Amino acid sequence: MTTETTIAPPSTKSQVLRSFDVAEFPALNGLEEEWRFTPLKRLRELVRATALTGTAPQVEHGDLPAGVSVRSVEKVDPVLTPFDRVSALAFGSAAGVTLIEVAPETEPEQAVVIRLVGKGGEAAAGRTFVKVGAFAKVTLVLEQTGTTTLADNIEVLVGDSAQLTFVTVADWDADAVQAQHVKIRIGKDARAVHVQVALGGDLVRQFTSVEYTGRGGDAELWGLYFADAGQHFEHRQLVDHSVPDCRSYVGYRGALQGVSAQTVWVGDVLIRAAATGTDTYEINRNLILTDGAVAHSVPNLEIETGEIVGAGHASATGRFDEEQLFYLMARGIPEGEARKLVVRGFFAELLNKIPVEELRERLGTAIEARLAESAS
Repeated sequence: MTTETTIAPPSTKSQVLRSFDVAEFPALNGLEEEWRFTPLKRLRELVRATALTGTAPQVEHGDLPAGVSVRSVEKVDPVLTPFDRVSALAFGSAAGVTLIEVAPETEPEQAVVIRLVGKGGEAAAGRTFVKVGAFAKVTLVLEQTGTTTLADNIEVLVGDSAQLTFVTVADWDADAVQAQHVKIRIGKDARAVHVQVALGGDLVRQFTSVEYTGRGGDAELWGLYFADAGQHFEHRQLVDHSVPDCRSYVGYRGALQGVSAQTVWVGDVLIRAAATGTDTYEINRNLILTDGAVAHSVPNLEIETGEIVGAGHASATGRFDEEQLFYLMARGIPEGEARKLVVRGFFAELLNKIPVEELRERLGTAIEARLAESAS
């Protein structure tokens, strides 16, 4: 007599498959919980390829402050073990690693700006590793522009008592496709603030995961996205609290306008049994500006211990507030300008998280220009 063994799907985020081998992940069909919102055909070769041979975006930067270096290396010990097929594909196909290193106790006065510029061509893989030494304090901006079909991983290691503000901007050309995993590992008494901005590209799917290695770790994940007609922006987070006395806060805001504009936000927070003293909260808000736009918002919270400081989540999706618009217009402000004010106010908290004035203003101008185009 023969018996069949059935493998049950994971009942918790801690049980999902993790592997560097793309062959260990089944082919994607769109029915998987992690991919059900993603239009797989628009991911092009990233869905079924077993290797990517295109040229990754070009790394550009200006003068670097003392204690900060950017170089290409063959390999570096990973902090991310992929738990989806595309991330594993990126690991197996990336030709080397872009290593951004901040020496211990370094505190540059100005933000460090790195650019990844896509030059088109065949689908490519990339890997970026950010290493911030103990007691360092730095703001790092990673701007992603040009055109590409890209699977990439960004790994961030924040040393003990270090402070990192990491701003990533996806402002790709209209035909670009990206599937990215950002992994942040936070040391004892360290603090990481990640501000993730998505404005450009045909399809951009970004997964951010966080883990802690010592008590006192603090993570803030902020996101700003504005999807226009036909664009698909997808943001997922997994904050894995496995160490006592750590904190996390997740706050993402998105605006949508135009037919078939679609956004997805899925926030997962896992508090393991050992993570006593955890304090966590996550919230997502979406502003729908026109008919035909669709926003999906799914907050999830998994708690394995009751000995925590606090845990909560919230989600809200709504249409443009006509009362606010009327209030402004009644005071002599033209409708177009009033709409800009309301949307800029919606994003103000997120923009103010970016400690680079020039970038804040540039992003605010880009948002207003997009609104002006829709009104013309």
